[in-house]
Amino acid sequence: MTRLLATLALALGIVAAAPVQLDSQIVLERYELEMTDLATPKATIVSYTVSQAGPTDIETHHRMYRAGLDVRDETISIDGSLLKHKVVRFSRHEDRYTSARLAPRGTNYGFVFLRAIKRGGHLDYEYEATPLVVSPGGFTVKRVTIDGERFLPRSIAFTTASGSAQGTGEIDFAPSGKYWVPVQINVDAQVKGKPARERISWSDYRFPPGLPPSTFQAPKPLPQAT
Repeated sequence: MTRLLATLALALGIVAAAPVQLDSQIVLERYELEMTDLATPKATIVSYTVSQAGPTDIETHHRMYRAGLDVRDETISIDGSLLKHKVVRFSRHEDRYTSARLAPRGTNYGFVFLRAIKRGGHLDYEYEATPLVVSPGGFTVKRVTIDGERFLPRSIAFTTASGSAQGTGEIDFAPSGKYWVPVQINVDAQVKGKPARERISWSDYRFPPGLPPSTFQAPKPLPQAT
């Protein structure tokens, strides 16, 4: 009898601990609110690796510094070999992989709930996304999975087209402190009729309060001896 009671208590405890599925419309409402209040870091330092297969097979490892539009990108290694002198590039552009830029919103997409997915102690919610205005080419979201704790996009499945290249892919996001950041993107494409694959993975995020202006300035060449 004691063992039976203990078994029943354990079963009831497991049932009680099961995550509760929210109404899909409530999830979308929370998602819109969280996307509106999404925090953007003033400065970011991150390592990332780019792996390409197809017309060109190469893997490069980078360290990137960003403050607003200013970017310093250092190539650290190529195909696993450390460079004696890292290659440094400076540029100014928006971060094309943020959830703020890529995530579908209710103003430009319609959503149809597909399923709830158990992740640890909570549920994530997957939706089919349909653009309200269809435009040829470009980036189009097909599905979005919303994290059931933070109510931000956990993954986005998409199609993309540009010139002679068309592809499908998926980008995954995760929390890093108070920020919501990309951690991996995979794309399978056809480039001029030939298959190509690209994967980018990000790691070691840091968010300093700022970066000195010299971070984004190329060093001046030393004066030549006369």
